[in-house]
Amino acid sequence: MSHATQHANGAISEEVELQGHIIDSLILPKVLDEIIGQGGAFEFKQVRIGHARTDPSYARIQVSADTAERLHEILRRIGDHGATPVNMSDAALANADIDGAFPDAFYSTTNQRTEVRIAGKWIAVDDQEMDCGILLDERSAAAHCIAMVRVKKGDRIVIGHRGVRVTPLQRERDSNEFEFMASAVSSEKPKAATVRRIGSEMKATRAAGGQILLVAGPAVIHTGSVEYAARMIRDGFVQVLFAGNALAAHDIEYALFGTSLGVYVDRGTAAEKGHEHHLRAINTIRRLGGIRQAVEAGVLKSGIMYECVRNNVDFVLAGSIRDDGPLPDVITDVLVAQDRMRAVLPGVKFALMIATTLHSIATGNLLPAWVRTVCVDINPATVTKLADRGTFQSIGVVTDVEPFLRSLVQELAHPS
Repeated sequence: MSHATQHANGAISEEVELQGHIIDSLILPKVLDEIIGQGGAFEFKQVRIGHARTDPSYARIQVSADTAERLHEILRRIGDHGATPVNMSDAALANADIDGAFPDAFYSTTNQRTEVRIAGKWIAVDDQEMDCGILLDERSAAAHCIAMVRVKKGDRIVIGHRGVRVTPLQRERDSNEFEFMASAVSSEKPKAATVRRIGSEMKATRAAGGQILLVAGPAVIHTGSVEYAARMIRDGFVQVLFAGNALAAHDIEYALFGTSLGVYVDRGTAAEKGHEHHLRAINTIRRLGGIRQAVEAGVLKSGIMYECVRNNVDFVLAGSIRDDGPLPDVITDVLVAQDRMRAVLPGVKFALMIATTLHSIATGNLLPAWVRTVCVDINPATVTKLADRGTFQSIGVVTDVEPFLRSLVQELAHPS
């Protein structure tokens, strides 16, 4: 607290500043709520309110608390909203003393744009991701997020909040505002309008050269939505697929037997010995060596995984403890799966998550806040959990998978 001021009444204070669209993005009220909620006090020293919609605003605020510890905690919390101390010092660094763990008091990252101050200069943090640390490469003067498990002894890690600047995601000012991103989760919102906006945003993403990520659960297969997802891939609206063993296994089961979980998808009746179909599908792929080999051999001729192979879509299948088989393409080491997911995310500008709670939350944790994110599930708890776990920018659509995908595919087929 080297820049804090001790007052005659015993209070300790420090001045911070906020700038940008802090009024209509509700950033300023959030900062003031944090200060009061943590037992502090504030006094405005300077305020400039932008007059036009494109004008930024500015606030300089004196933050006070009764102890240095309380002030430190307040500054830590409001720092995540972009409140930066006026008298900023360089970021503090410490060497990692063991592999696989951060030094004590390490800075825990958010999914917001972050910079660190080194030798008086602000450096953007690359590979932005929540719940990581910040590694400084002093030779190249570069900083990037690093997962705890990837830390090596001797790594230079940012500690504390000094010299760290966060720029919160703010309301967009252009004509293609993704305003429904701020909508509360509800099953009663007009689905047609929401689907139109999602379709429009997906087309704009592709037109700008961005990639679209599809995160999908097995309900896509169970509900008879395979052809809709397959068409999105064929039409160039999916460049990356994240899923588990179940989606791929039941997709292949459907391609080989016409069933999903042993039930004929087209008529909803159980097949004789249908409970064996998913295992027989997995066994067929394992005997051929993998999904790509099955496509090349002419055994797998349709479905989501078939289209991924034919259209060069990157797919990452991350396994779980309950997987049957699993398929040979499934990554059973979760740390390897995380790294593979990270490796294919840099070009992704839009993420569509459908009917998969754990994969959606896992993907949300890896994405920076500026990636457009939509979560679709018939269970409101799924879309709520995603936001509760930190992916605040996600829009939740509570609906069944099949009508949503059917409407979305129709929307994507319309010219812009």
